[in-house]
Amino acid sequence: MNQVSPLAYVHPEAKLGDNNIIGPFCFIDRNTVIGDNNVMQNSVTINYGAHIGNNNEFFPGASISTKPQDLKFKGEETLCEIGNHNSIRENVTISRGTASAGTTKVGNSNLLMENMHLAHDCVLGNNCIIGNSTKFAGEVTIDDNAIVSAVVLCHQFCRIGGYVMIQGGCRFSLDIPPYVIAGKEPTRYAGINIVGLRRHGFSNELIDKIHEAYRLLYSKGILKEGIEEIKKNIEITPEIQYIIDFVSSSKRGIIR
Repeated sequence: MNQVSPLAYVHPEAKLGDNNIIGPFCFIDRNTVIGDNNVMQNSVTINYGAHIGNNNEFFPGASISTKPQDLKFKGEETLCEIGNHNSIRENVTISRGTASAGTTKVGNSNLLMENMHLAHDCVLGNNCIIGNSTKFAGEVTIDDNAIVSAVVLCHQFCRIGGYVMIQGGCRFSLDIPPYVIAGKEPTRYAGINIVGLRRHGFSNELIDKIHEAYRLLYSKGILKEGIEEIKKNIEITPEIQYIIDFVSSSKRGIIR
């Protein structure tokens, strides 16, 4: 049974699961689907096109599936999908998709801190931590287990690899490959995220291979040549293949 404050508004066409708590001054629009065991503390807005899973908590001022801040948006039927077990803190804004991809996606078990913005058609993976006031422009992809610190500005179409650590205050318009630390001004490669990898159970041997892969990659002026050096000199584990595939498929280029 849902607990809906008498001071909240839930559109009659909204679809709610069970055991949701909807606090005062929340607004739930039509064409929304909300699963089970979600908490919307107060003053949370769930806009048209939101599809929300289970066991999420939304803090005051969060606004989900907002109309895209994109002049090309012409009112298409698009979605914003939120998975399970996410903590979405105060004043977080997440836009729904545009005709470009159709859907903005947030995976599972993410912590999105206060005042963070995820723009239209972005894809956020699982187990990510996104710091206060960080802003992602449209069509950005963030792979699993990424940590992005506070007040980071990410240009549209960028991709952020898994297991990265991006230092606070960075701004960038290139892709950030997996397993690295990105920082300084301008944003550049600052080594391997050793602490993060160890916390996720990576062995010292595997961390050494990742470190050597990046040494070879960046030792060549041309990334294609660096990739060939990796293939010739390092055992191709799934982690090394991830690096190769990420760099090879990058459309914007990677940080150096």
